[in-house]
Amino acid sequence: MRKGAALRAKLLITALCLAVCPSLAFAEVSKVTVASRVTVAGGQAFGTTGPYEKLTGSIEFALDPKDPHNARVTDIGRAAQDADGRVRFTSDMMVLRPVDPLKGNGVLLFEVINRGRLGVLSRFNGAPTVDSPMAAADFGNGYLMREGYTLVFVGWEFDIRPPMIRVEAPTLDAVIEPITVGVVPDAKANEVSLSDAPLYEPTNPNDAANTMTVRDHYWDRPVRIERAKWRFVTGQTGAPRVALDGGFEPGRLYDVTFKATGARVAGAGLAAIRDAAAAFRYRTDLPIRGTTTYVFGASQDGRFLRQFLYDGFNEDERDRKVFDGVWAHIAGSARGTFNDRFGMPIGGSVMLTPTRFPFTTDEQTFNDERGSLLQRYRADQRPKIFFTNTPVEYWGGGRAAALIHTSPDGGKDLTIPDNVRIYLLSGTQHGESAFPPKATRGQQMDNPVPQRKVMRALMRGLHGWVSKGAAPPESRYPKLADGTLTRAASVTFPAIPGVADPRIIAGPGQVRNGKVEMLPHLVPQVDADGNDVAGIRVPDVNVPVATNTGWNFRSESVGGTKEIYNLLGSYIPFAMTKAEREARKDPRLSIAERYRDRDDYSSKLRTAAQDLVRSRYLLEEDIENVVKRGQAQWEFLTGRNATSSR
Repeated sequence: MRKGAALRAKLLITALCLAVCPSLAFAEVSKVTVASRVTVAGGQAFGTTGPYEKLTGSIEFALDPKDPHNARVTDIGRAAQDADGRVRFTSDMMVLRPVDPLKGNGVLLFEVINRGRLGVLSRFNGAPTVDSPMAAADFGNGYLMREGYTLVFVGWEFDIRPPMIRVEAPTLDAVIEPITVGVVPDAKANEVSLSDAPLYEPTNPNDAANTMTVRDHYWDRPVRIERAKWRFVTGQTGAPRVALDGGFEPGRLYDVTFKATGARVAGAGLAAIRDAAAAFRYRTDLPIRGTTTYVFGASQDGRFLRQFLYDGFNEDERDRKVFDGVWAHIAGSARGTFNDRFGMPIGGSVMLTPTRFPFTTDEQTFNDERGSLLQRYRADQRPKIFFTNTPVEYWGGGRAAALIHTSPDGGKDLTIPDNVRIYLLSGTQHGESAFPPKATRGQQMDNPVPQRKVMRALMRGLHGWVSKGAAPPESRYPKLADGTLTRAASVTFPAIPGVADPRIIAGPGQVRNGKVEMLPHLVPQVDADGNDVAGIRVPDVNVPVATNTGWNFRSESVGGTKEIYNLLGSYIPFAMTKAEREARKDPRLSIAERYRDRDDYSSKLRTAAQDLVRSRYLLEEDIENVVKRGQAQWEFLTGRNATSSR
C-alpha cells in the first residue's frame, strides 16, 4: 500500500472510531460500529449522484424503561437492566449512500425490511432481490441512487436468524405463558412446522393440557383433535414441529396451543427504528447523517409502520418528529403483534389477528372504542403519509383495506386528512409475479401486472411533498359515493367459463375476545372485463389483454375448496379471436375485436402511459418500458417466446 493511501486509511479508521464512541448524553443510541465500508457497483456513477458505497455494522441501544416514551415498549420494564438502569440491545445495520454526500438529496430513506430481506431495490429499481447488494446488476436501473437517497436498513425483527438483518431483542426468561400458533399446510403431510413461532419452545411437549384444533374457515368453530393423535416432534432444531396421526390436510387451519418459553421484548424493534432514525437525523457525531427522513415498508412491514404510528414511535425521547414521510404499502387496515408479549412478527399463516381497530388516521368509534393511528401526536409530529394497496388487500387475507377510508360499519366514505394520500394500484397482486405468468398455488395464473413504475413516480411525489411542499399526485382509490367501491356480493364480475365466482369470498374479520367478528367486505367495483374501475389504472389494466384480479382461488393441489389463496391475484387472458371467444362462451371481447394488430395495441399503450405521466403516476422515462412490457405480453399471448422487461 502506498504511503498516502495508508495514511488516508488510518485517518478514516480514526474518524470512524471517534464517530462510533459518542457521549452517553445521547443514551438511546450508545454506539454505532461500522465494520465494513466498500464502494459498490464497481464504482459506477449513478447519474449526477455519482458512485455509492455500502456500510455494514451494528447499532447499540440503551433505553431507560422509566422514560414514558419507552414505556410504550411492551415488557421493557421486565427486561434485564445494567447498573445504570438501562436496557441494552443491538441491531444489525446496512447503509447504501453516495460516496460524496454533497451530491445526494439529504434524505435518509429507511426500509423496514421484510423478514430480514431488502425490498426497495426490487420495488423501485427493478433489481433482483439480494441480501447484500454489491454488483452493478444488484442495483437494477439505479432509480433510487440517481435520485440521491441514502438507504438505511436497521434490524427490527428478533425471530429471524443470522446472517439476516435482525435485532437481538432482550429476553424475558422468566415469562411462561400459553400461546397459540396457526398453520395452513399446502400439501398433505404427517408433520408440519410451527414456522410462525421459530423461537418459542414448549415447556412440556407432553403436557396433556396442550391442544390442537382444526377448522376449514376462519369463522368456523374450531374442532379439537384428540390429544393422543398428535405430538411435538423431538430431537430437531428450528421452529417446533408437530405430527398428527393420519396427517394434516392441505388448506385447513390448524391451531396448536401450548405453554411456551423464549419470549423477547418484541417492541425493541420499534424502538430501534425510532432511535436510529432520530440519531442519524439530529446528531452530528455519527457516521450516518441526513437532514430528512422517510420510511417505507411493504406487507408485513407496512403493517409494522401502522403499529409504529399507533404506538407513538414517530416521537423520539426528546419529543421530536422522527420521520417526515411514512409509506405503508400493501398493509390494508392491519397492524400486527410487533409489540406484543410472545409476538410473532414473522408469521404469515393467521390472517385475521393483525386486523385491529383503529383503522384510520382520524379518530373514529367502533365497538365502544375510540381512537386513531395518530392519536398520540401533536400536529408538528405528524408525518406525511402514503397508503398504497392492491385489490388483494381489499378482497382477502384479513387486511380489509377499505376500512382505511370508510366508516367501520362500511356505510360511508371518510374525508381523508390533508397529510394523507391513498392509492389503489388497480389490477395488481400483493407482490407482482414473474412474467411470463404461470399458475402456482391458485386455480388461475398468478397476476404479473407491474407496480414498480407507478411506485417510482409516487416516490418522486412524496419527496416533492415533504421537501418542497408541492402537492403529490391526488389520491386515487374506490369510493362508495360513486359506486367504485361495493360490497363483495354486489361486484359485477363477468361469468368467465372456468373461473370461480368471487362473490362467494367471505372475509375479512377481526379477532376480539378470542372470537372472529366479521367486518364489512368492501371491494373495488369492476368493469365488463372484470378489471378494477377505480384507482391508478396502469396501461395493462387500461389497455387490457386479460382480466387482472386481486384474488385467486386455491388450486386442488393445495386444498382447493371455496377459499382463496392468501395474497395471490389472477391473470385470465382474453380469447384471441371472436370465434374462439364465442366457442368458449366468454363474455369478454377478444383481443382481435379490440386491437387491429400489435402496432395498434402498442399505440394505445403509449397513449395510456402518456396520460399517466401527465397525472404524475408514471415517469416519462418509463414510457418505453411500458410499451416493451406490453409487446412482450402480446407475444406471450400469441404463442411466441416472451421476455420480461423491467
